[in-house]
Amino acid sequence: MPELDPQSCGSMAELRQVIDQLDGALIALLRRRQDCIDRAAVLKQGEDLPARIPARVDQVLENVRAAAQASGLDPKLSEALWREMIEWAIAREERVLAPRSDSIAPNSEGSQ
Repeated sequence: MPELDPQSCGSMAELRQVIDQLDGALIALLRRRQDCIDRAAVLKQGEDLPARIPARVDQVLENVRAAAQASGLDPKLSEALWREMIEWAIAREERVLAPRSDSIAPNSEGSQ
């Protein structure tokens, strides 16, 4: 299906096709981003880095705000979406980076 300009749509049915097409493209891009997050967790584990690196979070948000502003997209919307994705990504990485021993609770009934 050829990519349509929303302004050229003459009906809601046509506009909905454009939106559905965009949603599919966004899903594909988000899947690629998820693959990058999964790879980052492996690399961070090997480099002994934490899931949350505040300077990197700030850098990503700054990049997103600037790109949104330059493209005419609402920077507040972009920042809100990326904050949600970043928190999800950090939680996903933390599951990989958590030491295996954390999953085994120590016996609290033993002798001390």
